Formats: sequence, C-alpha cells, structure tokens
Amino acid sequence: MQKQYLYEYAVIRVVPRVEREEFFNAGLILFSKSENYIQIRVHLPEEKVRLFAPGLDPAVLQIHLDAFEKVGAGSPDSGRIGQMEVPERFRWLTAVRSASLQTSRPHPGLTEDLDATFEKLFTELVL
Repeated sequence: MQKQYLYEYAVIRVVPRVEREEFFNAGLILFSKSENYIQIRVHLPEEKVRLFAPGLDPAVLQIHLDAFEKVGAGSPDSGRIGQMEVPERFRWLTAVRSASLQTSRPHPGLTEDLDATFEKLFTELVL
C-alpha cells in the first residue's frame, strides 16, 4: 500500500465586480503540510476577461496573478509573505478577502501523488 498524502487546494478566482459575486477560475493552489509542498499555477483566459469585464486590462490582472505564483514559490522578489514558511504562505494566499482576486475556501483530500493530483485538478477546475 502506497503512502497517502493529506492535501488542501483552493481555486484562484477573478471577481471583476465584487458586488455581483460573479467570477471565473484563473488558477489553483495545492498544499501539503506533511510534505512541505505548495504548487501554484495561473491561467488567465483573456476571452473571459473581455466578456466579464471589458474595462479590465488583462496585462495588469496577469501581473497580480503572477504574484500568487511568486509568493507560492518563495521567490526573492515576493516580499515578506513569500519568505514565510510554506503553511503560512498557503494560509495567507487563501485568506478570505473582498477583492477582485479571491480564492475559494480550501478543500481537503488524500492522494498518493501530489503532482498528478495538481495536474488533474488544474485541468478540471481552471482550463
């Protein structure tokens, strides 16, 4: 029997007009405390940006989405948050906020392969 890893994931959402509560998915965060694992990937569907929020600049939105990846990776240019330990970065990234970029509430799961689970969830929920 292979080892099972407990993980949590959250979907990164673009909410062009917070008061309308409409959103589309633009990324995924997957985290496993026991494995000190965090993976983040974003994908900005520009057609959805044009349909949901024609006045929103996709290039500016992409810069903010890229910040999620930098913080997750702990990049030197990710600021103080990016230098925190993996669990603290995940909690900060998934904190409830009322901004144009939000995340779903974290959802738990078990897997034998964190990378394969990330790819599966990213394909199903984001692409």
